Amino acid sequence: MNLSYSYWEKKQFFNYDAVIIGSGIVGLNAAIELKKLHPTFKIAILEAGFLPTGASTKNAGFACFGSVSELNEQENNLGTQALYNLVKKRWSGLKKLRSLLGDNNIDYKNEGGYELFKDFELEKSKKSIEKIDHFNSLIKDITGVSNTFELDNSEIKQFGFKGISTLIKNNCEASIDTGKMMFQLILLAKAHQISIFNNCKVEKIQQNEVDCDLLTNHGQFKANKVLVCTNAFTKSLLPKLNVVPGRGQVIVTKPIKNLKIKGTFHYDEGFYYFRNMDHRILLGGGRNLDFENETTTVFSNTSKIITALETLLSEIIIPDTPFEIEHQWSGIMAFGDKIDPIIEQISPSVYCAVRCNGMGVAIGSQTGADLAHLVNKHI
Repeated sequence: MNLSYSYWEKKQFFNYDAVIIGSGIVGLNAAIELKKLHPTFKIAILEAGFLPTGASTKNAGFACFGSVSELNEQENNLGTQALYNLVKKRWSGLKKLRSLLGDNNIDYKNEGGYELFKDFELEKSKKSIEKIDHFNSLIKDITGVSNTFELDNSEIKQFGFKGISTLIKNNCEASIDTGKMMFQLILLAKAHQISIFNNCKVEKIQQNEVDCDLLTNHGQFKANKVLVCTNAFTKSLLPKLNVVPGRGQVIVTKPIKNLKIKGTFHYDEGFYYFRNMDHRILLGGGRNLDFENETTTVFSNTSKIITALETLLSEIIIPDTPFEIEHQWSGIMAFGDKIDPIIEQISPSVYCAVRCNGMGVAIGSQTGADLAHLVNKHI
């Protein structure tokens, strides 16, 4: 590649007040919020992929904040007050995303979310049912409704599930069109005169006395502030951070005539998730079948997990309906030893907001905004 740039190119395209690394949900929101705080700033986003790399354009489009069993586990680990704060953060993040882009522009549909329990999970379902009133009371002032969760076994037959004995509905859970969301965020960033460079991989961040040099496959950029928003791919730039990648594999069927399923669904402690979409079923998950090999940043699908997803479709979700798989892909999420994202200043000019723990849709907008406000404190 010819890296012999003109004087004009070097002057105009490679020097910025702030550079955001990563054009996912967090990175785009960080750039937009920082531009609002400093309208005169020259801001660029550097993205390693042709499209945003990671999970932002590859997630299942769940506008969720936690099923009963998930909240129960998190309350046991964090305590009641910390859980309340966590749900509030997720709910506020979803509201921020909707306010920023508009429900129509992200195809926001509040059709309810459901947690499924298998016939032999009687003890587990019993514990979750017993927690419904507790969680409804705890988060009533967050969601604004008194019955966020409710037992809804009547819909098991309607949906056509097999081997499921308990269904707990979340009346406030919704779905979005992930592609529309990201497309609108990119348009909004460009409307704020934020430059986005795709296929531009940052290989090294060099902290200088008052600014940074960013070494990329397209040359060297300079920025007064650098915001790292690379989530699961952060280790290559900031190896000391506690960020562990987790691959999520997804399949989508061809359109199914008279599809009964409507809403978003969580199965097997949330390790599987599915929803209706354009008369199809989107189904993802299965990391628990092979944690070791799914702790990776490699985009690929494996026969072990794809077979498990297809089996779940044919035996549990649509047992009496023929289907064909038309699409499959994988996305890379980021996890760690704590459930909160890492929003930190790394060095005088370098900041980061990473590790969304599979909740990027819910917390990505607010996480990006929080990073911008952290940077603003040091300007």
